[in-house]
Parts: sequence; C-alpha cells; structure tokens
Amino acid sequence: MNTLVIKKEDLKHNIEKIIEFASESGQDDKGNSLKIIAVVKANGYGLGIVEFTKFLIDNGISSFAVSTKEEAFSLRKAGIKEEILMLSACSIKEELKELVENDIILTLGSKEDAKAIESLGEELGKEIKVHLKIDTGFGRYGFIYSKRDELVETIKNLKHVKIEGTYTHFSVSFFDEKYTKLQFERFINVIEVLRMNEIEPGILHVCNSSAFLKYPNMHLNAVRIGSAFLGRLSFKDYLGLKKIANLESEVTETKELPKGFNIGYSNSYKTKKETKIAIVPCGYMSGFNVKAEDDLFRFVDKLRFLKNDIKSLFKKEALYAKINDENLEVLGRVGAYHIVLDITGKDVKIGDKVSLEVNPKFVDSSIRREFR
Repeated sequence: MNTLVIKKEDLKHNIEKIIEFASESGQDDKGNSLKIIAVVKANGYGLGIVEFTKFLIDNGISSFAVSTKEEAFSLRKAGIKEEILMLSACSIKEELKELVENDIILTLGSKEDAKAIESLGEELGKEIKVHLKIDTGFGRYGFIYSKRDELVETIKNLKHVKIEGTYTHFSVSFFDEKYTKLQFERFINVIEVLRMNEIEPGILHVCNSSAFLKYPNMHLNAVRIGSAFLGRLSFKDYLGLKKIANLESEVTETKELPKGFNIGYSNSYKTKKETKIAIVPCGYMSGFNVKAEDDLFRFVDKLRFLKNDIKSLFKKEALYAKINDENLEVLGRVGAYHIVLDITGKDVKIGDKVSLEVNPKFVDSSIRREFR
C-alpha cells in the first residue's frame, strides 16, 4: 500500500519558523501583530485539508483560506469553527447563500458580486462579511486597479456588506521584483482612494508565501501562507524550512535480468550487465516525478526547460528512490503505477519499505495520508 507520510515534527518546525518570522515584522499602525492566513486549498496542498487544518490550529494558526465551496464546507462539516475566507469570487446567489449559512467570508471582486451579495444580505436581513479583491495585474478575480471610480461607486452605497479586508494576488513574486513592486504600488493607491472616500478597507493582505519571505515591507496587516508550510519554495529558502512529506511504498517483486534486456516503455533503458531489479507499485499516477507546470516561469526558464528536454533525449537524468536510507536508481521510464529499481548487490527483499521524494500536491487523492 502506498502512503503519503507527513512528518509532524518537520511541519511543526516550519509553522514555528513562519510564526517567528511574522512576529519579527512588528505591529501595524493599530498595534496589531501580523495575521497569518493559512491557505489550505487543493486538499491542503495534498496533505488532506481537514487533517492539515486541524494540525495548523493545534500549532497556533486560527485563520484559513480556501478556493472552492467544497473545501470550505468540508472544514465546517469536520467541526472547524475558525475563520475561513473564500478566495474565489462568485455572483451566483444560491452558492453565496450556502457560503453565508456556513459563516464563510466572501470575496467581492465585481459589480455583479456586489449586486448579488447586497441582494442576499437584504433578503437575510444581515450584513455579509467580505474581503474586497483588487486585480493589480493578475487578470482573474477582482476590481481592476485602474477603475477606481467604478470601485468606489459600487461599494459606497452597499448597506448589507461588511468589508473585513481587502487584498490582491501577486503573479510573479518568486522572481520578478520590479513587477511585484508595481502591483504593490497599484494596490496601495487603490487603498488610498477607498479611504479618501471614507470606505474602510479592513485588514490588508497581498503577500503569498514567496512575497512573505522576500518582501517584509509588503506584509501590511496579514499574509497568506500555503506552500511555505510544506517547505516547498521556488527560490532560495531564507528560513531553513523542511520538506515535510514523502511517499512510502514497498517492494512487491525482485528478479534477475540478463545483459541487454529492455526495461519499461519505449525501450528507453537496456541493461549493461546482469542486473537485479526491484519492482515498486508507484508511478506518476501516485505523484512520483510529477513537477510543477512549466508556465509558472519566465520565457528564459521555458527555453531552459526546452534545452533540458532535448538533452534528456540523449542523456537521461537519474531518478532515485530510497530503501534502507540508500539511494537506488530508477531504471527506465516512470510508469503510471510502477517503477523499477536497480538493486544489484543490495540486500533488498520483497516487502522492504521504499521512500520517494514527491510534491504532496500531485499525489493522487486516493492515496492514504498519515501524519507521523
């Protein structure tokens, strides 16, 4: 059986490091310490949304954000009563009502959202809690930063909406300082316009994990942390975070292959000598050797990926899995559900545990999660 093993001590270490770094930011102009909003979207970044959220609560985190109503409802159904922000905007009244009934803070990012939320608030006879979303150059949800008059006109007459926060989302904070600063300036200009029009924006948050670590001057009142809890960053780690999870499998078969024997699809590997192999029942469908999408990077990075892909046609980059704390090479291509390891000269038996480096986000949801 394959299991995604989450190392509790390493996760706790990362939480402590993040809280410590947040506390070093000091206090905002109202004397409040920096608020950490834990983003637990995508099934808790693959860790299991309910278990991950409960662990965060037990270790000092009390505010959360999700991307879908199903994620929000799963937390409420599990008895989690802490604050939850819905990061996706919505103007479908039936869905908004479900969210409000479950005490989920809504994102308001358009005239249509405002109309639907105001109508629902009037119908329910209550103020509905929202965070305003400002689109400073990401191109998804939110009022476009340059249409400030439209934003003010939309917001100022709402009687059944309580603005508890305002935020934006950075698109390239992990490598492009110039554009990130531009987005930040656009956001601050919008906040100034809101205040000039006597609209209180609530707590302000712009930083994701990357910006949280790289730009302390942009922390404002709150930060949204997701991948940093897992110790998985797209740039140099400044805090000494640990990768907290690995995929655990087992050897299901061993055999001797003669010299010149093909292994795996496309006959991409041929044994150079008599080789002993172990077969392990995990592959790319289990999340092994699955990487983040190439479109997260700059054009120069895409060229680098293309160059590496061409090189890989002629020279395969070695992959490894661990048995008894020893790295063993993966032979041939990674299959959907199996890999083959070279165990020549090793004391490896059927049933031995195998540890594999994976990104939890890409581990199939059917695979069991275990916090140890």
